[in-house]
Amino acid sequence: MPSKHTFGLGLRKPHYAEFLDSDTPVAVDFVEVISENFMVAGGRPLDILRRVRERYPVALHGVSMSIGSADGIRGDYLARLRALIDAIDPLFVSDHLSWSRIGRFNSHDLLPLPYTKEALDRVCDNIDHAQAVLGRSLLVENPSSYIVLPGEMAEWEFLDAVCRRTGCGLLLDVNNIYVSASNHGFSAQDYLTGVPAAQVRQVHLAGHSKGRDLLIDTHDRPVPDAVWALYADAVERLGAVATMIERDDDIPPLRELLDELDTARQVAARRLGRAA
Repeated sequence: MPSKHTFGLGLRKPHYAEFLDSDTPVAVDFVEVISENFMVAGGRPLDILRRVRERYPVALHGVSMSIGSADGIRGDYLARLRALIDAIDPLFVSDHLSWSRIGRFNSHDLLPLPYTKEALDRVCDNIDHAQAVLGRSLLVENPSSYIVLPGEMAEWEFLDAVCRRTGCGLLLDVNNIYVSASNHGFSAQDYLTGVPAAQVRQVHLAGHSKGRDLLIDTHDRPVPDAVWALYADAVERLGAVATMIERDDDIPPLRELLDELDTARQVAARRLGRAA
């Protein structure tokens, strides 16, 4: 785990030029990109990422590894991700505790898992295989969810077991905790207490939307006050950990995101009682 807080942003296309062409570095410690957008043999996307990597550490965040797939992780996917890792030497490599694919079917969505011993065995086998192929530890992100499947353990207990069995780390999405806790009526504080703090390497912060009956993890608005409050509690338990702002839709000017990142720095510094 880092010895001090680091703070980053999700790098999105509207801000490429400011990260690449500015004479003054953007005030971030790292950037995170969606892995699948750059898992190509060559061309402009990979060239852009290589140029970004010359200036900033880069984290790779995947959305379609399908860690929970019953028929395993696709070999061609892992080969392309390994090629990207070798080209970029990323700070972190992460994906979600979810599934999206089985056979030829791909939902293009992050579908929930039942938190059962059978599912735990499959997830751990998949992570072990992925880590062996990729040559590094993965970070697994807690999902946001809208239904609860029958299971044998709480989500945080499942994540703790995954970390203990595979040695993987956690990407703790604080907004996802808040969204799922609100949707399903469990305690966000119980979640923070239950996750293995020593395995958390990175934190995500984002905004969400209010649906008719549920909160929706849309990443299309600023981090709300309730998520900032939960982040403050997370910092107190986790200590110094890499923190970043995610924004995937209705993307504002870079200056607005940097202001949010300054808020994260201030929240962390206040809660820890020292400079972040």
